[in-house]
Amino acid sequence: MRAIIAGGTGFIGRELVRELREHGWEILILSRNPGKVASVFENGGVIGMPWDNGWTDLLGPDTAVVNLAGENIAGGRWTGKRKQRILQSRVQAGERILQAVERSGSAPGILIQASAVGYYGPRGTTPLNEYAESGTGFLAEVCRQWEASTAPLERMGTRRCIVRTGMVLGNGGALPRMLPPFKYYLGGPPGDGLQGVSWIHLKDEVRAIRFLMENPETSGPYNLCAPTPVNFAKFAHVLGTVLHRPYKTPVPPFALRLLFGQMADEVLLSGQLALPERLTKAGFEFKFPDLEAALRDVLR
Repeated sequence: MRAIIAGGTGFIGRELVRELREHGWEILILSRNPGKVASVFENGGVIGMPWDNGWTDLLGPDTAVVNLAGENIAGGRWTGKRKQRILQSRVQAGERILQAVERSGSAPGILIQASAVGYYGPRGTTPLNEYAESGTGFLAEVCRQWEASTAPLERMGTRRCIVRTGMVLGNGGALPRMLPPFKYYLGGPPGDGLQGVSWIHLKDEVRAIRFLMENPETSGPYNLCAPTPVNFAKFAHVLGTVLHRPYKTPVPPFALRLLFGQMADEVLLSGQLALPERLTKAGFEFKFPDLEAALRDVLR
């Protein structure tokens, strides 16, 4: 079993490589800097390859392609240029994979296409399964174009699974940025705390991706988030409990908008309550369905 991963040196990608290697997969990582791959995976066994050379010869029905590539959404204030990079980095990665497959004339057996629960837009407290319509806003538009970038592969016979991921809890991503206020006894939810938080433990995230890769009956969109989403007030409560810190100091919306601009409204002050309905129906079992247990495992 061979997996070709775009974005394999990122927060989720590194853990996915570990998960796949433990289960016998051969790993190749597409990178603008293949030498970086060797430094990230020091124990060897992972091959870095440039985007434009060699890897298309390995495509075929026994090969999985995982597209996780894209600039960090929370990497800074959303200026016009940053928003353009966020969108283009995702769409261009999908288009490059599609073009490579077209040139090779041999389609992969499975493609995992990354996306996010931001696809649904700000939706209040309405529970959302994978059949919910896409919403409004910059993130929803990014997700729609992100998902569409590899859609033509389905006509070439590739089984395609779209993974709409929530907030991933691990030693990276959003969680470490939430910790400093709590450590200084200033923790609390952004705004009124009523916005939904669809979360998932990093271990369940990569287990779910592998589950989809290895189960040929799966295809289409899947919400990769725990079956117990919460609002931000509850999330702050549980995080404060785990850290033994107060959790009732809300961050005023005006302060968040001053610091983060549009990102505050689309990421911090709004949210979704996404449910992994199709994933659980397919037979996937979560190791961390409970938020407190997930946070304790990550922060132990």
